[in-house]
Amino acid sequence: MTTDNNHRLFSDAAPIHAIGAGLLDCTLPRERWTHEAHLAACFWLMVERPDIDLDREIAPTIRRYNASVGVPNDDRHGYHETITRAFLGGVRLYRAEHIGGDLLDQVNGLLTSAQSARDWPLNFWSRERLFSVEARLSYKPPDLETPALAALLPYLPREPDRA
Repeated sequence: MTTDNNHRLFSDAAPIHAIGAGLLDCTLPRERWTHEAHLAACFWLMVERPDIDLDREIAPTIRRYNASVGVPNDDRHGYHETITRAFLGGVRLYRAEHIGGDLLDQVNGLLTSAQSARDWPLNFWSRERLFSVEARLSYKPPDLETPALAALLPYLPREPDRA
């Protein structure tokens, strides 16, 4: 999997704040909702809005935003539960490994990390599983055993207990 991300980095923190706030209040222009913006918003929410329980609120927040810009949230478009949870876990893993620095440095560091590569989840999920309708609509745990998976697992949702 690639780690040569070629992401656009931020020159200052103001756009990061604007992306996070724009996601929450549904004012972010659709064309600014890029992969980098998804990651920056996730990091911003963790740092600047600890009052928001991301495990509960990330899905409705993104769905609400998508609807506000005309993107349907269905089995083929819009919010993707497993990909969102994968990157949320990746951002948490990055934060745990890179303590310190201001928001700009942290977000730009994230954008140059392995966890920000668009295909990074494919280190842990098969393409078939990750891009299935079921994985879009509900969280599906990783199905590939890799050495790096152990570091990520604490940051992913836990499977419900099976009685």
